[in-house]
Amino acid sequence: MRYTFKTLTILALSLSFSTLFAQETPKEEDFFRINKVKVPEGPILEVGGLVTLPNGDLGISTRRGEVYIVQNPTSTKPYWKRFAYGLHEILGLAYKDGALYVAQRGELTKLIDKDMDGKADVYETVYAWPLSGHYHEYSFGPKIAADGTFLVTANVAFGDEEWWRAESRVPMRGWAMNITEDGKMTPYAAGFRSPAGIGMLDNQFYYTENQGDWVGSGGLWKVNKGDFMGHPASLRWTSRSDSPVKLQSDFFYSKMDERRIKNEQGRYIKPENRVNETFKTLFEMKKEFPELRLPAVWLPYGILGISSSEPVKIPANSFGPFAGQILVGDQGMSIISRIFMETVKGEEQGASFLFRKGFRSGVLRLAWGTDGSLFVGETNRGWGSAGDANEGLERLVYNNKIPFEMKAVRAMPDGFEIEFTKPVDRKSAEDLASYSAESFIYKYHPVYGSPPVNTEKLKISGVKVSADGLKARIIVQNLRQYYIHTLTLDGLRSQDGFYSLIHPVAFYTLNQIPDGNKLSLKEVSTRNSESVPTTSAAAKKAATPKVPAKAPESKVVAAKPVLAAAKAPTFKEVEGLLTKNTCLACHNATKRQIGPPFVEIAKRKYSGDKIYQLIHNPQPQNWPGYSTEMPPMPQVTKAEALKIAAWINSLK
Repeated sequence: MRYTFKTLTILALSLSFSTLFAQETPKEEDFFRINKVKVPEGPILEVGGLVTLPNGDLGISTRRGEVYIVQNPTSTKPYWKRFAYGLHEILGLAYKDGALYVAQRGELTKLIDKDMDGKADVYETVYAWPLSGHYHEYSFGPKIAADGTFLVTANVAFGDEEWWRAESRVPMRGWAMNITEDGKMTPYAAGFRSPAGIGMLDNQFYYTENQGDWVGSGGLWKVNKGDFMGHPASLRWTSRSDSPVKLQSDFFYSKMDERRIKNEQGRYIKPENRVNETFKTLFEMKKEFPELRLPAVWLPYGILGISSSEPVKIPANSFGPFAGQILVGDQGMSIISRIFMETVKGEEQGASFLFRKGFRSGVLRLAWGTDGSLFVGETNRGWGSAGDANEGLERLVYNNKIPFEMKAVRAMPDGFEIEFTKPVDRKSAEDLASYSAESFIYKYHPVYGSPPVNTEKLKISGVKVSADGLKARIIVQNLRQYYIHTLTLDGLRSQDGFYSLIHPVAFYTLNQIPDGNKLSLKEVSTRNSESVPTTSAAAKKAATPKVPAKAPESKVVAAKPVLAAAKAPTFKEVEGLLTKNTCLACHNATKRQIGPPFVEIAKRKYSGDKIYQLIHNPQPQNWPGYSTEMPPMPQVTKAEALKIAAWINSLK
């Protein structure tokens, strides 16, 4: 067959366009690669602390009480040397003036190598705090404040009959402490539960919290001296003369029901989520408790983590367009989230996004290497996490290519302005069908965690795309102060390659709605490809009911009843439900993670109705081998729960 030049050109163009639109949207791993750091045989890391030393070496502390120095940590053959050992569950590490400092369970310890042989000769107690010996009394830190002093946090405890209720049994449990080099301790802030991620960002103290009693979900909080972070157990010590927090337990409980209820046998009943109750929120109670500090940014539970850990700021010239933003690890889901923050009317707020998943174990500690890569310290033991390992050390490396992402989301008087890393396809960006929005909040109550409540879908009435295609400003109706606003951009595409966003969902915490000019409908696109007007004739035709033709009597045959068992749904058919309802954050089909695998649940032979009840009101005592409680999830509908249950019970 003979082809002309014109025909060949058209075929070539057609082929290239087909290839272009058939290209798969790039993924996280196409830009940020996870490299495993080579570890010598023997040590079980369970990383509790990471710090990059001035010479580029990496300091590592472990939950098993050891400290290592790693030379050339970014090379293919790093050299490991044990610096110290015999310590008690180290969950933080810092370097200052030639010495390393660690937070053990009950003290801040200084490690000194006097003879410079690479091993600590002196283990010096800087300051010790009490222990009751009950479960959960972890201590995190230290972080070095701007004045050179140390900040350490001490967890609340669990135990005895009310095993679900966190307590501060001894002084400073549930507190942040400020400790000087010479061992003077000053209480700094109260109301912490399990602050696994404490950090200094631009010389300001921040921390991340884990969901639990009085904590609806994880998030990032700014901490100033005298703040109350929300968990009431620590308030029993605010009568101390050195306490900067003046809120008293009696006053707190006069405003908040701690749900201490006994059954007919005189035994305490574990508080469970109540559906359709009148509840309170953090922002409402701030009116009663001025010391109460609201989160700058929420990290929605089961989506951006279940056990938030260390926050770090991305340095200049690292990780491309995201320099200056904040990364937060998550121990349970083995992921890293990204936060863009801004200040509106004097309050910090901003958007959180998924950044990178797929780490081998729970992400607990982060530290920047001298080459701009990010060291990721991991641990699992006792807590559970996604991934196939119990511990590990990995490195996240950027390849200097720009991914198509939401770079930032900023609050506007009438909605949000979304900035992108690359120009958008104008047609998709000016289509309202490309966007969706909703808002929700969490309860403030003594129950473990909270379902999303007061959820409301929000109408997007207009969009204005900037001339360079790097920004889209959307008009969102019914903005709600202090609520989390979920923005989903599933339909938006890039100008180059027509790719989807790698992460199309942002969660914006709207602590303040800014003042300023609002967009008029004259200057925005209101086109919505999903709203197709129907002609009056077509509408009339659609409204006319169709009457089925009656079959001739001679051919009418009575159908025999057929009894067939309903076919169980496949994983593909329930995957969307499992993702939407955050089930996959804690459960795997066959592997133990934070919660039991679905195959183990199937062995219990629960009925569909029973699984529905347990989703709404979990019974953690049924699974004693798991330390992290499942939160109540009343937002899961019965139809969804029964479909999930049918799939679970089909597993062998």
